[in-house]
Amino acid sequence: MGAVSQESASGVNVVTAGPRHRAVLRLALPTVVAMLAQSVVNEVDIVFLGRLPCPESSNTQAALLPSLVMLWAFGGSLSAISVGTQTYTARRFAEGRHRDAGAVLTNALTIAVCAGVVFTLLAYLAMGPVLALAAPSPAVREAATVYLEWRVLGITSMAATFALKAFFDGIGKPHIHLVASLVMNVLNVILCVLLIFGSPALGISKLGIAGAGMAGFVSTWVGLLVMVAYALRPSYRGHFELFRKSSLSLPLARDIVKLSAPSAVATVVIMGGVMMFVTVAFRLDEVAPLGSVTALCPGGVAEPVNGAATTVIIGLLKLTFSAGLAFGTATATLVGQSLGEGDPKKAEAFGWTSVKLGLLVFGVVGLTELVFAPQILAFVSHSPLVQQTALTPLRLMGFATPIIAVAMIMVEALFGAGNTRFVMIAQFFLHFGVLVPLAYLLAFAAGLGLAGIWLAACFYALALALLMCWKFKSGDWKSIAL
Repeated sequence: MGAVSQESASGVNVVTAGPRHRAVLRLALPTVVAMLAQSVVNEVDIVFLGRLPCPESSNTQAALLPSLVMLWAFGGSLSAISVGTQTYTARRFAEGRHRDAGAVLTNALTIAVCAGVVFTLLAYLAMGPVLALAAPSPAVREAATVYLEWRVLGITSMAATFALKAFFDGIGKPHIHLVASLVMNVLNVILCVLLIFGSPALGISKLGIAGAGMAGFVSTWVGLLVMVAYALRPSYRGHFELFRKSSLSLPLARDIVKLSAPSAVATVVIMGGVMMFVTVAFRLDEVAPLGSVTALCPGGVAEPVNGAATTVIIGLLKLTFSAGLAFGTATATLVGQSLGEGDPKKAEAFGWTSVKLGLLVFGVVGLTELVFAPQILAFVSHSPLVQQTALTPLRLMGFATPIIAVAMIMVEALFGAGNTRFVMIAQFFLHFGVLVPLAYLLAFAAGLGLAGIWLAACFYALALALLMCWKFKSGDWKSIAL
């Protein structure tokens, strides 16, 4: 499953040889499977929790969304260390400076582990206030708290795993993260079945959403251990001189953080925008006359239909996001190595090749979401009203899927070139200037309800794709020195 390679001018194996579309696919396909497998950790939660009795099913599914947004606001922002790690690794590897490429990982891992402890403590402190704002329902808020108490313990493992993934991606070995993701997900499914529903035969009590959180926490640490085991192999540890104390360098660590920081800020901005976006959806469950679908479970207990439907849609779209991110990650490696070889024209060609492949592949994915939307929703939710509420929004996002893929590929291409600041600024203005206000206006002022919220998401995706393509086409990233 190794990538295409050739001898660069510096005499090292790079992954930019041969037809461009083959180079992209050989790097992207293992990464797509790996990222999908990693994303399935959360999607498994949605599917299993949807099989709990009503209203526990809708309450726990609705609780997942603000929980995962908060988890990514902390863990995802710290995991942005992968941006600087991959960019510097790809450049140094293509330049033939293998020891320097190994030093990048050593410093990135140190940052991830040390900062992970701090971010975990901050997440615990912020949990109460954030959930009080994002989840107005006491039942949803309680379920989210129980889930997050376990999941935030995986912030450090998440960041460390992404640092290792970035290193291996940067040297053209994406299959290593694939193996770790598959191991992690098999374990997660087994633990979810045992802990969410319980197993009297094994003496395990039903834990519900707390069991889902516990399973995710354990599996993410196991995935990290698999990545570390690969890094400790002589072919990597010896060749790249990994984990040496002498490789620790304050200037290098500062450079990695400096390049990664805009991506981290962009992640926080995105999660803040998504949290406000989610709050609008939850608001619909409180304002029935403005388009909310109301539902009562047996016993007269209200079901948070719009909140649960939004969780389901975002859960499904995360699979698309992950696959798009995988194509983008492959593009970042190819752009970074091409620039390391001193060939910016090749870097640009790889960017547009990835866009063309993305339009083709994700056009098929979007068509599948359109045609099979009812069947997909029936699989992830057992609530007929949640399925009904999510149907139109999911079809809207099916139309937008190839556009989303283009946006993500171009974002990662710019990251690979080292142009992270522009992406940060663009994400800020698009989230708070387009996505959130437009979602509110279309949902409430225009009376479109949940469909209006997701229509706003389509406009946001289009604006992001056009802006990133324009920036990449400008070519000013070719002169960024690292």
